[in-house]
Amino acid sequence: MSYLMNTDEILQTIRMIDQQHLDVRTITLGLDLLDCADESAARCAGKVYDKICRRAETLVATGESIEREFGIPIVNKRVSVTPIALVAAACRDESLTEIALKMDAAAKAVGVNFIGGFSALVHKGYSDGDRRLIASIPEALAATERVCASVNVGSTRSGINMDAVARMGRVIKQTAQRTAENDGLGCAKLVVFCNAVEDNPFMAGAFHGVGEAECAVNVGVSGPGVVYEALRECAGAPFDVVAETIKRTAFKVTRMGQLVAQEASRRLGVPFGIVDLSLAPTPVKGDSVARILEAMGLEVCGTHGTTAALALLNDAVKKGGVMASSHVGGLSGAFIPVSEDEGMIAAVREGTLCIDKLEAMTCVCSVGLDMIAVPGETSAETLSAILADEAAIGMINNKTTAVRLIPAPGKKAGDTVEIGGLFGSAPVMDVHAASSADFIARGGRIPAPLHALRN
Repeated sequence: MSYLMNTDEILQTIRMIDQQHLDVRTITLGLDLLDCADESAARCAGKVYDKICRRAETLVATGESIEREFGIPIVNKRVSVTPIALVAAACRDESLTEIALKMDAAAKAVGVNFIGGFSALVHKGYSDGDRRLIASIPEALAATERVCASVNVGSTRSGINMDAVARMGRVIKQTAQRTAENDGLGCAKLVVFCNAVEDNPFMAGAFHGVGEAECAVNVGVSGPGVVYEALRECAGAPFDVVAETIKRTAFKVTRMGQLVAQEASRRLGVPFGIVDLSLAPTPVKGDSVARILEAMGLEVCGTHGTTAALALLNDAVKKGGVMASSHVGGLSGAFIPVSEDEGMIAAVREGTLCIDKLEAMTCVCSVGLDMIAVPGETSAETLSAILADEAAIGMINNKTTAVRLIPAPGKKAGDTVEIGGLFGSAPVMDVHAASSADFIARGGRIPAPLHALRN
């Protein structure tokens, strides 16, 4: 059955776009690069460059034409590729940085904002390709502008690879040091996952999973400002009304995203994958998840009641989205990145929101500890322990969790890291001084929880 919008709904959508920061946050073209495998990293890199340029040649122009014709802002056009650790498994070279350089060159050639997939999946163990890719991450992110990396260290079915967790603490530290002149910017392009999904259109964690088609279009829609305005109109109403209001708003936003996704799919001649309905904030005032939570009655995000408010928000967004499209996927829900949300930044500066409270909030939202700056002197073991805590939340709750930490060189708690663009700026948050080094040094694998044995 087709869905027809009446005049009032059309006017509402126009108002959402014009006044409430509603946008399509990204059109992401997923590409399978397994046919680019080669024993030579240089030849593999060349094949990667050629395929990205060939298949993504019209992506940006297509997005821009849809923007003009539909009047819907499309903020980013991106590419995600097969995890490069798989593509480069046949390479004999120790360093895979050359492939990252060619990915970066291809991203610039086709005009996309970011390219994701310099990635490895090591939740149960390493292959040689995984080891070489992870070792290449610090140099690759320092030498490129648009390449994003991710590593999946755990899953509900396999447990947590603590050797990988320990290694990633060191990799984050090395990446920050290599990009010290930019306050550790490279770390903003590096995500550590538990239960990573194959069809996520959002950076920095996007990659094109092996279960995906040769090529697919995934769209990420965002609208914190729209939800915020809707909640302002039901001040003092009971939570049943709040949930219904969010669901109706998410329905409209998802419909818009599906419209764009299907049109992009038709024009590009590739399958439509999913719509990811995620409330992904920006540094712009009025485009904040924290302000939505405060609109429910919290004086400041982070105070008691914040986790319950976020749980309601995340669930209602998903319920509204699945009613609007049969292909809702990715991460879908509410994101709580600190640097990208002006309300979160304000709550941190006020002292109400701390890392421990953020960790509790990640139990009920879409991702995890995202875009958090910590003191540059933070040890690799402490970084790994933070990764382990977040991976445990994902593993036990059978949900995706992710961590983007920026140990900003030369910065201490209370300082500010200026990242720029959609990344915004981040107040440096304090971490616990007590050591986790002996815990991280154990290595091995934290076993999967019992319910992971279901088939």
